[in-house]
Amino acid sequence: MLTTSVPAPLSAALRHLLDFAWTQTRACAFAICLLSGVAASTLLPRLPVARYDLLVVYGVLLTALFWRRGWETGRDVVVIAACHVIGLAFELVKVSLGSWSYPEPAVLKFAGVPLYGGFLYAAVGSYVCRAWHLFGLELVRYRPRATAVVAAAVYVNFFTHHWLPDARLPLAALLLVVTAGTWVRFTVRGVRRRMPLALSFVLIGFFLWVAENLATYVGAWRYPYQLHGWEPVGVDKFGAWSLLISITFVLAATGGRGTGSAPGRS
Repeated sequence: MLTTSVPAPLSAALRHLLDFAWTQTRACAFAICLLSGVAASTLLPRLPVARYDLLVVYGVLLTALFWRRGWETGRDVVVIAACHVIGLAFELVKVSLGSWSYPEPAVLKFAGVPLYGGFLYAAVGSYVCRAWHLFGLELVRYRPRATAVVAAAVYVNFFTHHWLPDARLPLAALLLVVTAGTWVRFTVRGVRRRMPLALSFVLIGFFLWVAENLATYVGAWRYPYQLHGWEPVGVDKFGAWSLLISITFVLAATGGRGTGSAPGRS
């Protein structure tokens, strides 16, 4: 009888890939729970409380649960709260300019932005913090000040490009410059590995773009071209997320957590 078996190197690589994917899924736990709640809320019968307001309560309870269970530390919660505030500021400007909208009514809604909108950015902060713990992330040859300055400029440009020339491409080039030689070291199945920091921004940006498609599909918010029926989010948002993730990363890295000066072994 003929038998087939997977070559040992290929089998080991597959196990590492599956373990990496599972750890990434665990890191996305807050985002998965949040989007699941958004999707489930669309199935609720008509209630005296607005759906957006219920999602605010749900987001607060999720945050408390993750903290009480020890899945996120007090320091993580501070980072996540900062992401929430920065995200709300971003939303207030973008919604006022008509970039996207939250068409449903709510009590906890200001200038067209429901408070729950900040939890969408908090979910990104939660992912970065949890990934830091679960993968044992360490930054090598990280330039905190230069990276923070460029990340701040990226954030500001997403406001100013409505009135001034869009500096997205020059800022992307600058981000490549300040992160050149910076590595992210992480552990998968007990093996220490590494990747360029810039590559991690691109990969995270891609998956955030995928998540944004899912979020708009379940009604988290709407772009103008989605008001009369869902359409895929433009691929340009992939690049936008790849840049914006730098802000969350800088916030999570503040304080020199997991940094080093030499690349070491990988």
